Amino acid sequence: MSSKLSQKMGLGAGGMIGGRIALRLDPQALAHLTTGRRVALVTGTNGKTTSTMMLSRAVSYLGEVATNHGGANMPDGHVTALSKQQDAPYAVLEVDEGYFPEVAKAASPEVAVLLNLSRDQLDRVGEVRTIEKSLRTALAGVTGVVVANCDDIMVTSAARDCRNVVWVATGTGWHNDAASCPRCGDPIRWSGADHWACTNCDLARPRPHWVTGDGYLVAPDGSKVALSLRLPGKFNQANAVMAAAAAHVLGVPAVEAVERLRAVSNVAGRYRTIQRGGHRARLLLSKNPAGWSETLTVVRESDHPAVLAINAHEADGRDLSWLWDVPFERLRGRQVIASGERATDLAVRLTYAEVEHTIVPDPLKAIDAMPDGPVEVIANYTAFRDLNARSAE
Repeated sequence: MSSKLSQKMGLGAGGMIGGRIALRLDPQALAHLTTGRRVALVTGTNGKTTSTMMLSRAVSYLGEVATNHGGANMPDGHVTALSKQQDAPYAVLEVDEGYFPEVAKAASPEVAVLLNLSRDQLDRVGEVRTIEKSLRTALAGVTGVVVANCDDIMVTSAARDCRNVVWVATGTGWHNDAASCPRCGDPIRWSGADHWACTNCDLARPRPHWVTGDGYLVAPDGSKVALSLRLPGKFNQANAVMAAAAAHVLGVPAVEAVERLRAVSNVAGRYRTIQRGGHRARLLLSKNPAGWSETLTVVRESDHPAVLAINAHEADGRDLSWLWDVPFERLRGRQVIASGERATDLAVRLTYAEVEHTIVPDPLKAIDAMPDGPVEVIANYTAFRDLNARSAE
């Protein structure tokens, strides 16, 4: 009832309010709602929502799945999602990194998936090494299987001492937040693109059980499965392999898992294309330097004009210094419009990146200002949310 009221009053999607009330009435509601289910938790800085949807689709091969892949990734949202599907024998939950210790303790996951760790809204989330230490401590109490990205130094440090780890090679390209070892502080040395090791202690890249190839995965038995995803980018291939590996732990064959992943075409509005007049605008969400770097790699495959929308509400992080870590230089030579409530801050960064641009604060008007044809629209969290809502009106 409270969720529906929240929607009717325009206060939100109602993904958290019902759970918030339930937790006030019963602080152990999450533990009660996960008892008797086979639970998988998905956490990390980027790709949580996509990977959660992928994993829930894969696990549906086994039976009904309760999930919160709409993005309400704190205990309130978990309780709401689980309450709506109380008879589902499986639960796949996206978990905010900061809440992972609390949720893992309550839910006793059979599988915990660690995607990646990088800087994300420092004024709201905190420093990435603090998050790594928190996850490391929490994982020590996880009795299930941990599926971890061995190409991410922070994730490897957090998961290395766990009882049972399945390592996945994702080909992670963002290493700017782990130039030094999270355990001893000495430099990390890379040997080619596939191996890294601390120059002082024994922290090093583990040998992977699963490998992300260019358009395929390699399973532990050496078999190759073509991904053929509808979602763009190598980072979504990595998300898919992480999801397949986690589903395999629960008993889903790799071929069956991938078959279900191929049907995913958008995730909570991400990657969908809207038609607006003569424009076909593809909506892309990016929230931090690592995410923007991957998204800019995707849009680099074409020379379509780009609208970049930036807000700075609490959910985005009010500190915009992270803009200076995004490689906007990749947009040189194409038509670019800076948009969103903080369009002028973005414009300053684009000027220093030598990217020619104009400023149109309203993202929809920015799309209209582009020539007819395809347009790439990249927005951070609240800018993307608002654009999605307005484009659906």
